[in-house]
Amino acid sequence: MGKTISTLTAINELIRNRFQTRHVLVIAPARVARDTWPDEIKKWDHLTGLTISPITGTAQQRKTAANQQADIYTIGRENIPWLIDHHKNHWPYDMVIIDELSSFKNPQAKRFKALKKIRPKINRIVGLTGTPAPNSLLDLWAPYRLIDNGQRLGKYITHYRGQYFTPGKRNGNIVYNWKLRDGADQAIYDNIADITLSMRTADYLQLPEATHQHITVQLPPKARKQVDTLKKDLVLNLEDDVIDAANAATLSLKLQQLAGGAIYNETGDDYITIHNEKIKALTELIDQAQGNPVLICYWFKHEQQRILDAIPELGVGFGEVFG
Repeated sequence: MGKTISTLTAINELIRNRFQTRHVLVIAPARVARDTWPDEIKKWDHLTGLTISPITGTAQQRKTAANQQADIYTIGRENIPWLIDHHKNHWPYDMVIIDELSSFKNPQAKRFKALKKIRPKINRIVGLTGTPAPNSLLDLWAPYRLIDNGQRLGKYITHYRGQYFTPGKRNGNIVYNWKLRDGADQAIYDNIADITLSMRTADYLQLPEATHQHITVQLPPKARKQVDTLKKDLVLNLEDDVIDAANAATLSLKLQQLAGGAIYNETGDDYITIHNEKIKALTELIDQAQGNPVLICYWFKHEQQRILDAIPELGVGFGEVFG
């Protein structure tokens, strides 16, 4: 639906023509903050000259990027507490964009608490999401608490629940789920309508049966060097193991393993983890799916265990298809 380019166009207008914004912070999944927003600026002629500084990498790299002069700064949501501590009382961003706003649905999460603390210093805040309430309308409270400081849905989630919901299944004082009161859904929609733009793909786009999205994963410098060494020398020393590619077919197979993040040792009875960049990208995709079914295909058996270790919630209702 073009959320990113629409937002960048608005930012460009606010900075260049209206002079209402100076520095914009974009909070997004790590890969999106590092790649998607900078790449989107390069695609459009009317955004030429708009500068961007991704606050990613090591602590020193993030510090350098945060101190650099730019119009837009992007950062992974897990680093929000770090950024607030870095700037301390000198918060420089007068506008904040939260990409994937629904990832702030948990009011107990560190990212929510950190952003809520700094919220009074933000003049303009925008949330973008394709799944505003992935589980129920209870999920709306925390994002809108950040957007309007609790003006529309209340400052406290207990008040929000009490006004629009009734306890469902419970055990004593423990409530396992909440049910909407009659008419509460429309009341919630009416309360947030003045600051909410909702667009459905069915109303605006003719989509094919399947869309294909290619996710580029950048290898860490050390892993990149290991790949280059194996390609050049056909031999790679890894701690107590020596990886030997005897021919082109073996080399191709081992390079695939390295790109995925782990490689089998020479005996094939164990594997050595090299990096987790590909699994991090998968984790972001699972998070964006918001509980919808996901089919994951993997090349090597060890990838299954590494995926389940990194995303333990997949173990619930996890099934395998062999072929």
